[in-house]
Amino acid sequence: MTTTGRTTWRTVDVVVAAVVAVAFGVVFVAWNALYVAATPLFIALPPAQAILYGVWLLPGVLVGLIVRRPGAALFGGFVAAVVSALIGSQWGLDALISGALQGGGAELAFAIGLYRAWNLPFAMLGGALAGLAAAIHDLPVYYPETGPDFWLVYTVATVVRGIVIGGIGAWLILRALVRTGVLADFAAGREQREV
Repeated sequence: MTTTGRTTWRTVDVVVAAVVAVAFGVVFVAWNALYVAATPLFIALPPAQAILYGVWLLPGVLVGLIVRRPGAALFGGFVAAVVSALIGSQWGLDALISGALQGGGAELAFAIGLYRAWNLPFAMLGGALAGLAAAIHDLPVYYPETGPDFWLVYTVATVVRGIVIGGIGAWLILRALVRTGVLADFAAGREQREV
């Protein structure tokens, strides 16, 4: 049995992946501002601010769930970050590294499922691994002066938000898109309609 159909990207795959990623890149601009504005709310426990992280983890998981091709989650996370950086992310070019790592974390989950498991548990795993990748990147870059207590709280908060927002949130957005009929040309659209 050949797997060419499962690994080759169609034009519609590229277009839809790009549209979803670009839309999230635009959302990121507002989310970036909200994240910074919310900083004073977390003065008592600064690493808990990572609970706001989930939105940045959505595009990788969602694009992976929709397109179902190797590289889709990485593409979604990275392209969203590129758009955010081009519009003016306060994190500059580091947003590209973050987006690639977050998308790569989600990609790893789908690879663990051998690109055959496109269900809620793997969406949650994708969100968790995207969150873990984000924490591994952020701690030495943005919080080098902190210690193990901060790292633990930050990592747990980022992973939990990855599961809830990045994973379950992406799954719910996928189901909502399926109900509209816009994903009829995708396996995700056909399978979810049967559920």
